[in-house]
Amino acid sequence: MKARFNFKILIVFVGCLLFRLIPLRAPNVEPIMASIMPLGRKYGAMAGFLFGFLSIFLFDTITHFGSWTWIAGITYGLIGAVSALYFLKYKSKVLNFVVFAVCATIFYDLITGVLFAPMFGETMSTAFALQIPFTALHLAGNIGFAVTLSPILNKWLATEKVFVPKKLARTVLAK
Repeated sequence: MKARFNFKILIVFVGCLLFRLIPLRAPNVEPIMASIMPLGRKYGAMAGFLFGFLSIFLFDTITHFGSWTWIAGITYGLIGAVSALYFLKYKSKVLNFVVFAVCATIFYDLITGVLFAPMFGETMSTAFALQIPFTALHLAGNIGFAVTLSPILNKWLATEKVFVPKKLARTVLAK
């Protein structure tokens, strides 16, 4: 039974990574936030942290690793951990997915786009002004995914089905 749940996390993780590798996609429009909420709710704060951190870390390792990787990874990891706590208190309804996504997106963009700007030679006021269009796009993407993908993943994670034929599932789980 436990292997099935780990396989689901792997499917979601790889799906997020592959989506982020799509060339010429809009920046900050990605399914990590929408995935981290139901995963954190179902599997807890540590799984939420690891999913968020490793999503950033592995993608940056493949594409372009830098000092920002640590900032973004730890920030997304904290969001994953907090999602577990948030959904202990609030039901996993679309509105709650949206509320969390909005708050977490603003937090993430404030930390990664504004507070660490001096580290990259920018003033915080310039970074704040330049961050606004990216945050607007990030919010639009995260709200869209929170409305559509989060409820689907939440339901899927609550079921026993893994999307593989039963015979294959029995063979894989028996090993």
